[in-house]
Amino acid sequence: MNQVKYFTKEGLEKLKNELERLKSVERPAISQMIAEAREKGDLTENAEYDAAKNEQGMLELRIAKLEETLSNARVIDESQLDSSRVSILSKVKLKNLKNNAVMEYTLVPENEADIKNKKISVNSPIARGLLGKEKGEKVDIQVPAGLMTFQVVEISR
Repeated sequence: MNQVKYFTKEGLEKLKNELERLKSVERPAISQMIAEAREKGDLTENAEYDAAKNEQGMLELRIAKLEETLSNARVIDESQLDSSRVSILSKVKLKNLKNNAVMEYTLVPENEADIKNKKISVNSPIARGLLGKEKGEKVDIQVPAGLMTFQVVEISR
């Protein structure tokens, strides 16, 4: 299942840093916990040893997943993106035509979505409805709450 995943430069760096931390800090710490638990004697009834081995297995799984993700990662070249239309990495200011509320979102790769920082996944219903739209266009988007009508007020990078 080698699926290409797209990242911003910052998102890719964040993943690389996490992988490095897991390998250089977490892995040795768990090895130390296993060694200490092993010194306490009988491993068949040693809950500390079992917990440390379980934690090691989870850590190794996380490391393997990160390595796979990084091996299939591609960085998005912002210079190749059309800034006159909504696309990935666009910062879009929208007006909800029903209640006149104005909101601003940045469309990011799925793995970098963070609603607190107004970054929504390019695969979300709102983002999918906005892709390819130009400034001033009105768009009806089906969201879980029903059909909403937005107007694209501004597009920037």
